[in-house]
Amino acid sequence: MPTRRQEKVARVVKEEISNAIANHLNDPRIEGFVSVTRVDMAADLRSADVYFSIFGKGQAGETKTYAAITHAKSRIQSLLAGKLKCKFCPVLRFHRDDKFKKTLETMKLIDQAVGEQAGEDEADQPQD
Repeated sequence: MPTRRQEKVARVVKEEISNAIANHLNDPRIEGFVSVTRVDMAADLRSADVYFSIFGKGQAGETKTYAAITHAKSRIQSLLAGKLKCKFCPVLRFHRDDKFKKTLETMKLIDQAVGEQAGEDEADQPQD
């Protein structure tokens, strides 16, 4: 269970990393929409696991975007250090978060199944 301080620092880190990716990185490999989904801070606040989702142009575009963000890790960390008022700036570790994408796929399958069920119900009803 994270402490209140961990949660506060994680929230600031999440906001600043989102801002850095959206406004301060000029890498042409970053395509589509990048969303920082969550940040897990270590108990000593010296490291952070950053999870983000990429909604881009296919698997190749997402791979390029992930590579560009991991390549710019030191730039993002220096921007973060300027915004944090802590003794130490956490070392960032980036991870792709595919939960949202899987949730969208599940919702699509549910909608498709409901549509098929509705079509079967209409076909089973007697016509007047």
